[in-house]
Amino acid sequence: MIIILDLNGTIATDGKLLPGVKERLEALKKIARIFLVSADTGGTLKEVATELGVEGVNIAVLKSINEAEAKLKVLEELRKNFPGKKFVAIGNGRNDELLLKNADLGICVIGDEGAWSGALISAKVVVKNIADAFELLLKEKRLTATVRI
Repeated sequence: MIIILDLNGTIATDGKLLPGVKERLEALKKIARIFLVSADTGGTLKEVATELGVEGVNIAVLKSINEAEAKLKVLEELRKNFPGKKFVAIGNGRNDELLLKNADLGICVIGDEGAWSGALISAKVVVKNIADAFELLLKEKRLTATVRI
C-alpha cells in the first residue's frame, strides 16, 4: 500500500503536526510506504518529512499546472513506479479533490480547517480527523465495516 498525505489541514494545523500523527505514522510505515505532498507555502515540508521519516514531494516545482493537477500527477507517477500497489490518498482541500477521486481509496479529513465540498464528494470515505483516518488503515475491520456493500 502507498499512502499519499496532504500536509497542511490534514496532518498539521497552522504548520504544527497534530497530536498522535507521528506515532500513528510509525505504525503505518510498517505496512505502507508514505509520501507527504505539499506546495510547501510554509516552507516546512522537508523538515516535517524528515521528522516523520517519510518522503516529501514538493508540488511547487510543477509550476506549469495548478496544485490539484500537480497532486494528480504525483499519483500517476507513483503508480508507474509502484505497479500493482493500492493507493490511499488523504486530504481535505480543494487541491486534494482530484487526488482523492483518483486514488484507490480517497479519505477526506474534515479537521480543524474544515474541508472543501468537492474533496468531500470526491472521497470514498470521510472522517472527522486524521487520527480516525489512520485508525481505519491500522484497524482493517473498521475500514471494512465502512466500505462493504
